[in-house]
Amino acid sequence: MSKQELEVLGQDADCCSGVSEAPLDDERAAELAKVFKALGDPVRLRLLSMIASRGAGGETCVCELTPAFDLAQPTISHHLKLLRQAGLIDCERRGTWVYYWLLPEALDRLAVFLRTPTAAETLA
Repeated sequence: MSKQELEVLGQDADCCSGVSEAPLDDERAAELAKVFKALGDPVRLRLLSMIASRGAGGETCVCELTPAFDLAQPTISHHLKLLRQAGLIDCERRGTWVYYWLLPEALDRLAVFLRTPTAAETLA
């Protein structure tokens, strides 16, 4: 039996390397810092969690998010804007309301980056 590594098609190895696999270049570090900065606020973490809890393809209306916080609507909108700019969520306006959904590939990239090799992978 031969041990061959299979290349995953459609993924750039540099964009998906983990923290323990290779040092970050300036561009990737700046990109990740923007995402981590967006996640560095408790309100934004809660908003992301509320949106993500809808499951794959689920959407959350801003009208459902705002009452969960003791903050003015413009402040909630600002936090949602920062999550959008970081590429974690997207939205669509429908009439009066805006609906938000998670961009799972963004969280997957973060998970790959933060992942450390298991003992079995280290021994292989």
